[in-house]
Amino acid sequence: QGLERTEHEGFGGGNTAWEEEKLSKYQHSETRLLEVLEGVCAPSDFTCHHLLERSEEHVEQWWFHERQQRPDFFQWLCVDRLMLCCPPGTYGPDCRSCAGGPQQPCSGNGRCDGDGTRRGTGLCVCSPGYGGPFCAECGDGYYEALRNKSHLVCAECYQACGRCTGPEDSSCLRCKRGWVLHEHRCIDIDECGTEMAHCRANQYCINTEGSYECRDCSTACIGCMGAGPARCKKCNKGYWRDGAKCLDVDECASTEEPVCTGVQEVCENTEGSYRCVCAQGHIRRDGQCVEDKPPDAPEKGFFDDVTDDEVVVLQQMFFGVMICALATLAAKGDMVFTAIFIGAVAAMAGYWLSDRTDRVLDGFMKGR
Repeated sequence: QGLERTEHEGFGGGNTAWEEEKLSKYQHSETRLLEVLEGVCAPSDFTCHHLLERSEEHVEQWWFHERQQRPDFFQWLCVDRLMLCCPPGTYGPDCRSCAGGPQQPCSGNGRCDGDGTRRGTGLCVCSPGYGGPFCAECGDGYYEALRNKSHLVCAECYQACGRCTGPEDSSCLRCKRGWVLHEHRCIDIDECGTEMAHCRANQYCINTEGSYECRDCSTACIGCMGAGPARCKKCNKGYWRDGAKCLDVDECASTEEPVCTGVQEVCENTEGSYRCVCAQGHIRRDGQCVEDKPPDAPEKGFFDDVTDDEVVVLQQMFFGVMICALATLAAKGDMVFTAIFIGAVAAMAGYWLSDRTDRVLDGFMKGR
């Protein structure tokens, strides 16, 4: 790809004659070789970079001395010099021909194992629909839709046919497993009606095209002949037979004595059994059914529900009391200022306690 990309390029300098005199023509120059090698490997392809570094001397040898006589770089380097590859259609250490020949390995209907490498077996791995050692035949389930000297087209048979002469259901020569041939048609075998089906004891058989399925019996059954509680061979524990059907036993109503004997326990019927649960309004705690109510909350103190706004009011009261106290001291006990002080304290206390009167009294009564 690098050779193709640089095929019509040049040095790109200002003096082509001088460049060609000093560097040789661009088509054969080291400059072009370096530009080609820069694009050989992806930046993250370390294997490619390692191989290129290992082959650097060989690359230069071909570029400067062998290119005219050996223009096929892949053949010269990879096949002849490094002996890492083989020509297409060959394989193995000695580059032997693949099955079917190197020109058209595996008749063009498969791939040769190891093709183009020094590894592999050379045997054909056929494409779907083809078979034989050289992939020159149609495989199982396919027929020859077209054949000439160089080409074979295989098409799929009718789904039940293992071998056939055409696509119709009446052109079968052999049937796939699970079918039986009758007058060139493949008829499905009912494995469930024979001893060919193998299901477990508590399963029943369902026939399918070319095979069968095993499905679980109803939980009401011990062994069954089909789906549902009406196809039981025997009723399971916790069920009783009513005609052809196995019905659930209601253990909670079937006995005169209570089934659940715990305090505040009641019986709850389930499919094939029962369980003891706590009566409505009760929960199970430590194995006992107790009344479902929240635990008693501790009584709140006088200041438990103080809000941020009330804290601000308390702070204002505190500073107000301090100001009144200082004013009273400044008046040296004058009765007028003392009355003002007492009135201010009473007003602020009344403002804060106006909506808390009941709690104040209750708090004092309880010593809180």
